[in-house]
Amino acid sequence: MKLFKFLSVNLIIIPLIMTGCNMHKKSDGYIGPSDISISDGKMTPEVLLSLGRLSDPQLSPDGEKILFGVTYTSIADNSTCRNLFVCNTDGNQRARLTEDGKSIGNARWAADGKHIYYIQDGQIWKGKISGKGTNLRLADRKQLSDVKAEVSGFILSPDQSKILYVSSVHSNVVTPEDTDPKLDKARAYMTDDLMYRHWDHWVTEIPHSFVADIPDAEKGINGKSSTDILESEDGLYELPMEPFAGIEQLCWSPDGKYIAYSCKKSFGKKYAFSTDSEIYIYNIKTKGTGVIPMKGGYDTDPAWSPDGKKIAWLSMARNGYESDKSRLMVADVDYDPNEDIPVITGIRDVTSGFIYNASSPVWDKKSDAVYFNALAEGLQGIFRADVNAADISKAVTRITGEDKWFDFQSPFAVRDDSNGNTQLLTSYYSMEFPSELVSVTVSKERSDTTSDNETFTTTDPVNGNRIIKVLKGDCPVTDRNVTYSRITHENDHIISKLKTYKTEARIMKTVDGKDMLTWVLYPPEFDSTKVYPSILITLGGPQGTLSQDWSYRWCYRLMAAQGYVVVLPNRRGTTAFGPEWTEEISGDYIGLNMQDYLSAAKQMKAEPFIGKMAACGASYGGYSVYYLAGIHGNVFDCFIAHAGIFDESHMYLTTEEMWFPNWDNGGLEEYEADPAVGTPECPVGPKGDGETFGGIRQGGSQWSNAPKAVRHYANSPDKLVKNWHTPILCIHGGNDFRVPYDQGMAAFNAAQLMGVPSRLIIFPDECHWIQQPQNALFWHREYFAWLDKWCK
Repeated sequence: MKLFKFLSVNLIIIPLIMTGCNMHKKSDGYIGPSDISISDGKMTPEVLLSLGRLSDPQLSPDGEKILFGVTYTSIADNSTCRNLFVCNTDGNQRARLTEDGKSIGNARWAADGKHIYYIQDGQIWKGKISGKGTNLRLADRKQLSDVKAEVSGFILSPDQSKILYVSSVHSNVVTPEDTDPKLDKARAYMTDDLMYRHWDHWVTEIPHSFVADIPDAEKGINGKSSTDILESEDGLYELPMEPFAGIEQLCWSPDGKYIAYSCKKSFGKKYAFSTDSEIYIYNIKTKGTGVIPMKGGYDTDPAWSPDGKKIAWLSMARNGYESDKSRLMVADVDYDPNEDIPVITGIRDVTSGFIYNASSPVWDKKSDAVYFNALAEGLQGIFRADVNAADISKAVTRITGEDKWFDFQSPFAVRDDSNGNTQLLTSYYSMEFPSELVSVTVSKERSDTTSDNETFTTTDPVNGNRIIKVLKGDCPVTDRNVTYSRITHENDHIISKLKTYKTEARIMKTVDGKDMLTWVLYPPEFDSTKVYPSILITLGGPQGTLSQDWSYRWCYRLMAAQGYVVVLPNRRGTTAFGPEWTEEISGDYIGLNMQDYLSAAKQMKAEPFIGKMAACGASYGGYSVYYLAGIHGNVFDCFIAHAGIFDESHMYLTTEEMWFPNWDNGGLEEYEADPAVGTPECPVGPKGDGETFGGIRQGGSQWSNAPKAVRHYANSPDKLVKNWHTPILCIHGGNDFRVPYDQGMAAFNAAQLMGVPSRLIIFPDECHWIQQPQNALFWHREYFAWLDKWCK
């Protein structure tokens, strides 16, 4: 008897609320909602690209309306455009504020609730909401900034007298024009240190953050009127840190006198080998800076409590390990009038009894709890940490239930409803639909029942029986009733036309007898008496999780719609099952995580309804494909690798974030960076021993004698190409600097030389991801054409 049941996914479609017609003229280049025709219920790549992408919701000052943006795509014009919308907190009175042909971002309410600040064309603007009901528009627009290097993000001070914004300054990478202004048509990059390129760009500029008064006159925010909060620093540091951090890495104190920010104050070789960032506090008036000295790995996402008496942030303990446990730290803030910077005391880890990674902290209004999201047992949920808990090891409770198969973001607003219940306004998505807004309400009354820590089955009137795997850690589900109410229905007019399908959560046994959560998606109208091709997804990262995430690249619903059974194993290295499971992959790329894939594949292929099977993945998932190609025997019938690592030795010398291969390739903590590096006693620079850069130990290098590193490089996928015999498609972006595109070329060339059926696709203008609409459409068409050729 199988230890699982099918989950029949039947979408409940609420009638779409029609917006009023804004009568103002649409700008040239405006892109609106898609009117794509779907007659047969089949999801296609064109349908995927037609979906609106909702983002960045903001609650109005009076708590009555939500401002958000939606991005629509034009395949014909090969472009996207984001415009602004507003609705009531229950989803009613949805109105389109703008119909511009140029994207609008970072939209924020003014304190009066009648104006909006936003970014367009790289500058800060302000506009007024005019009209009534659903006939609203953003009018009387004024450009507030004239910043030469443009603005990428901003935060208003609490009293909205000042603005903190992100722009850029020149780096230490030299271009010909820097040496001679007449060489403005020459193109070259010259450097004397590492980190000269990062993920998808040459580092000729680095982000800095600036403070300015909000002017009465137009274009009053500029270089002369702004203060660089790093101007007194000796080095060219990034603020916020690249490549993924943004304005969320800076935070105003409630009184507007201080800014807390996350920064890694290093550059060059030390930056390349270290993950040691800290939380700093900047005094607006004196321009003095203090630090919360954690002396470890990443410290990010500072968040001041509403009463100003506490500060929260995320912290990793170990330097050099980018996937260490992300802890939620809280400290007390003492405003000593004799001190330039507030005194930080009582630092504690409020997630000490929580085995998962905290993310995106948000304070409640009373400053006694922090809400955050975390991937836990295959689902991203909302959690609450009581910062004043008597037993800090039991401070965390789970808010969203494990029977809700969605990924929830942290709330963008926490408020009390008319009955005194706590209402969390947030966004969520699943494998079935992209981001929508939702209200999660926690009752003020305690529930009569509490959850335990054993496996249980719940009955859902819509979706039938589910077998739920409950949290392993000491993290009880909230003892209060929780209700959910969908706010937006951005894509119902498209999703409702698609055929439904089934999703299953299987618990598979690994070769060493452990349980592995594996999601399985079945094609629409699945018939177990028939035989279907299948796709096994190899996860990137390598640390990450296959949860209920929605993706516009690896869209599992789209794959199932093409007639494939989609298999998603949460193998060793995934982050939603505690540190032990996560850390079994570092220094052991070729070990148990690869056996996890083979175990999942063999268990699925034992089913009578499974025929041929492909393995597909990107980044580390691409590495997994290349490695499996050399060891799988005859388990798989074809492979697809996107942006995959093929030659580990070459990768180590051509990638940029050196801490990543240094740790994961076998260096691990015994080779972490020396905290004294950069001092006269431990200078940055080669020692001549082939192992260190002035104390930065290269334990994960191909010349390291660390046993795990030696084993790692000896088993690089390129060493196994003589075993290759299965058709393989290699895809790569020409501007991918994280995994340089010659990795894909080398894998394809090796396949050709081994006589293996193979194809190479290079996107010269794309990076680690495929972002341009027509490139994305071509990617999907070729992806499915290759699968169909070898698996159908």
